[in-house]
Amino acid sequence: MIETNLWLFLTAAFFIAAVPGPGIFYVAARTLSDGRGSGLASTAGTALGGLVHVVAGSLGISAVILASAELFAAVKFIGALYLVWLGIRTFRGVGSALPLESEPVGDIRAFRDGVLVEALNPKTAAFFLAFIPQFLDPSGSNPTLQFIELGAISVTLNTLADVVVVLTASATRRQLIGRPHLMRRLSQGSGVFIASLGLSLALARRPVNG
Repeated sequence: MIETNLWLFLTAAFFIAAVPGPGIFYVAARTLSDGRGSGLASTAGTALGGLVHVVAGSLGISAVILASAELFAAVKFIGALYLVWLGIRTFRGVGSALPLESEPVGDIRAFRDGVLVEALNPKTAAFFLAFIPQFLDPSGSNPTLQFIELGAISVTLNTLADVVVVLTASATRRQLIGRPHLMRRLSQGSGVFIASLGLSLALARRPVNG
């Protein structure tokens, strides 16, 4: 890849990572609900899920899914239902007191949920397929490797933005931990928000090539 394209890509990817999106809202909700450990675990999970889309896009799998209305709908609704289920589970799982830190098992589950939430989001696949090819060097010897490299950079920037959000949400949660009633309401609100992300995903339309 030529140096000019690389700097253009880094600039664009940086600003895109800084713009709040579903991933940022998801890890923020998980942090407010379960603590910093779960937030960071969710961030690691969404990062791995993002890399799944990068590899799939480089191999053409994502293009096949986006080209098929049936496959796109199947992936979309599976991901949407999973998010709605996570939101309901978060809302119903709020107890009379909330621990300051999540248990290790909770962190493992948060990591798994993060992977599935991101990997089952066809909007992420559409983004990578629409964004990354604009910065590939046509004269390069290996466009597949270029796609993977740029995708990995984009995922890294997104992950760094998520970490900042997790630390900010964690600080907010620590200030509220001594007010259990408010914390319960905040955690319930996080559950509702996660479920609403699932509903918004269910309304996503398949990109149409014009």
